[in-house]
Amino acid sequence: MSAEPGTPPRVVGGRYALAEKLGQGGMGTVWLARDLVLERQVAVKEVTFSVHVTEEERAVLRERTMREARAAGRLEHPHVTTVYDVVEEAGKPWLVMKHVQARSLQEIVEERGPLAPAAVARIGLDVLDALEAAHEIGIVHRDVKPANVLVGPDGSGCLTDFGIATTTGDSSLTTQGALIGSPSYMAPERAYGDEPRPPVDLWSLGATLYAAVEGRPPFDRGDAMATLMSVVSEDPAPVVRAGPLGPVLEGLLTKDPGRRSTAATARAQLRAVADGRSPTPSAAEDWSPPPPAAPASIRGSSMERLDAADLLALASASRTLLGSVARDARDQVRYLADRRRERKGAPAAAAPVPVQAAPAPAPPRRRRRFKRRWVVVPVVTTLALLLVLLLGAALALAEFLNF
Repeated sequence: MSAEPGTPPRVVGGRYALAEKLGQGGMGTVWLARDLVLERQVAVKEVTFSVHVTEEERAVLRERTMREARAAGRLEHPHVTTVYDVVEEAGKPWLVMKHVQARSLQEIVEERGPLAPAAVARIGLDVLDALEAAHEIGIVHRDVKPANVLVGPDGSGCLTDFGIATTTGDSSLTTQGALIGSPSYMAPERAYGDEPRPPVDLWSLGATLYAAVEGRPPFDRGDAMATLMSVVSEDPAPVVRAGPLGPVLEGLLTKDPGRRSTAATARAQLRAVADGRSPTPSAAEDWSPPPPAAPASIRGSSMERLDAADLLALASASRTLLGSVARDARDQVRYLADRRRERKGAPAAAAPVPVQAAPAPAPPRRRRRFKRRWVVVPVVTTLALLLVLLLGAALALAEFLNF
């Protein structure tokens, strides 16, 4: 889309003449523009926050975008779309960025189908380098996904769109409990309201690489809340095409951020896959790619707004699951208690007769006790883990509602 023939182009900030529209997403529109001062092409992003936020939240997000765009302007890296300038016009921030001759990873997969593991690994290495550079100066991207990864003609990757990035430790700006992002690529700890830390970007990188090699996101239930519930409580869909990339995805998509793969671990594994080696001894060395898949839409990349009511529903669903496990555990404990009482109340066995001695019952009882423990231990363990998750959700809700 471009300006009508014969009409002068719109000029933003007194120097950026908008030409054609390059793309549009949940957080704004990207235009190809010309810098009238330096006489060069640039990409200008018009930030619109079209994700159903309130006017008060728009003001907060506008200020946050201005602040973080200035911070991103300090980030100079070959695999990051450089931010040249940030201006405000018509009450909206406009980000002026380096124009990159590339297409988004999402567009490529939707047009060609899933990519080969080695190609995905090379893109992953570039994006990982970009994320580490951002983390070193305290910036967390928070929205790594296929639509925000640009792939050049040479197969290199470039991270773009720091529209909802945040500075580590900065909580002075809030959106009154609104959680903004793409649920299919959002780390579990973000759903609990934890402060964004670098591991959330590593999770999103894993989900992005999964979508690139499998042709579908690891978590997608169509509805935003159902997808977020899946992110929090379920394992990723089994991989079919990842091959040697499987261990990398498994490590990055670990729900506990403390056990999630570090950037150093992910880099070593991605380098091995990119070089045609197996990242771990357990990965199959003789893996052969499956037949090419037909191009398909990668769903789950749209920006969503989840408010306090949505998060309360998530906590309620967690409580329902917790209640079911608790009832099963309670019934099992009651059963074991009844069996113990029956054994204690049984009459004493008659004195053994040497000629007609009955078989010793001890081995069968040991086998029964072993089987009961085999059921109780995982049930109690699951109950404890879910209690921890529920407590985290409750604390997050309390924090959101106090904003």
